[in-house]
Amino acid sequence: MTSERSMERKVAGGVAWSFMEKFLTMLVQMVVSIIVARQLMPEDFGVMAIMTFFTSVALTIVDSGFSQTLIRKAQPTDEEYRSVLGFNVIVSIVLYVVLVAISTPLAHLYGHDAIAEISPVLLLILPINSLCVVQTVMFTREFRFALLSKIVLASSLISGIIAIAMAVAGCGIWSLVAQRLVAMGIKAAAFWWIRRWRTTAKFNIQSLRSMAPFSLRLLATDLLASIYNNVAQLFIGKIYSTTALGYYSQAQKLKDLPVTSTVQAVQGVTYPALSKMAEGEETLASSYRRILMLVSFVISPVMLGLVAIAPEMFALLLGDKWMPTVPFFEILALAGLFYPLAVIAYNILKVRSDGRIIFRLELLKRVIMTLVLILCIPQGIESVAWGMTAMALIELVMNIVAARRYVACSYAELAMAILPHLLAAGAMFGTLYLISPYFTDLTLGIRLMAKVATGAAIYLLLSWVMRLPALNDSISLLRRVIKSRD
Repeated sequence: MTSERSMERKVAGGVAWSFMEKFLTMLVQMVVSIIVARQLMPEDFGVMAIMTFFTSVALTIVDSGFSQTLIRKAQPTDEEYRSVLGFNVIVSIVLYVVLVAISTPLAHLYGHDAIAEISPVLLLILPINSLCVVQTVMFTREFRFALLSKIVLASSLISGIIAIAMAVAGCGIWSLVAQRLVAMGIKAAAFWWIRRWRTTAKFNIQSLRSMAPFSLRLLATDLLASIYNNVAQLFIGKIYSTTALGYYSQAQKLKDLPVTSTVQAVQGVTYPALSKMAEGEETLASSYRRILMLVSFVISPVMLGLVAIAPEMFALLLGDKWMPTVPFFEILALAGLFYPLAVIAYNILKVRSDGRIIFRLELLKRVIMTLVLILCIPQGIESVAWGMTAMALIELVMNIVAARRYVACSYAELAMAILPHLLAAGAMFGTLYLISPYFTDLTLGIRLMAKVATGAAIYLLLSWVMRLPALNDSISLLRRVIKSRD
């Protein structure tokens, strides 16, 4: 019992540390995105969105699910670590060569020479990232999330400053390339400096084969997810224009700042923790409900609050040039309500199933998403945004239903972990909508701050009145972060 409580404390502390880092990183990235977006043109972001599709897919292939398998294993050996590292490096180099080779035809397809110009530099993130995988697994297994958080925050801050300087100096799209490359380089250098891992173990193909069944199932599912999460951007860029894609991708990027921060914090901490709890049914179920509750408590007011302040936020921070992005952002922000919760249920499947149900589930999701894209893309970009939001809700429902086979939680218990916070956030949004006319006489900046402050006060007051347990849990976690030391 003591060990279970210790693990729950590690999970809670890890999530708190990760949330704190992700929140600070999100603020840094938001400031950088705003300043850089003011200097660049929408089509620059459209070109980067096209490249993001290929880099995301390639990074998934480089990992091939082996990192998750190492985290899941009771005690990985040095030989297994060494074999995974070798595999990552070899695959990353092969993919780098292939993608650079096809960059010129891709540039002709989209009518942008910049694609071929930036590819040899931007794609260096593949081999650099391959050097980070083993250290990330080691730190994750040791629950050294405070250290990971500091490294990620530092890399975001330094790369952001460089991107701003280059954008102001007129470097255009190269400022975005430098931002991604420098961030990955700092992360890799810091990991190897802090964890000077040395081993006499050799690369062994048999080690990879023993891990392959589960790893390859994860690769198949993650690859499907990576492709479908970004494939709409390829069609938007080709059917409409890279400028239109720039508006859409900027909306998605700004929406993803809080969503991705939440997902990464939860995913990074809960997967290794739930893996260690997998044999304890009561502990697993209790932790699953608590994590759902905490994430729902945080993400619900953030996403609905962003919808409420979107016009003022874009007008003040990005200017008239980016106002066409607002409708896309308001729709996509609704998808952010569901995706982080779907990831938590997905983690249950990863720690309790043999991987087969994950692949079948992802295959079914992608069949549904294919139909959604076929229906939505010809109707316009707003229709695509609504399709992505509907798909996020479908994915949440499917993941929760599938996870119920492996964890002792009723649907009523799961609903009580999520719905109260959605209701409180919905009431906050409705109240802001009703009182918005009273803010119209205020200047733009004052109006934005007034809506943020009012929304936060309403949500916290409703949480207190409704006696939501997540409010006290969140306060306790915040105190723990402030008092804790790495």
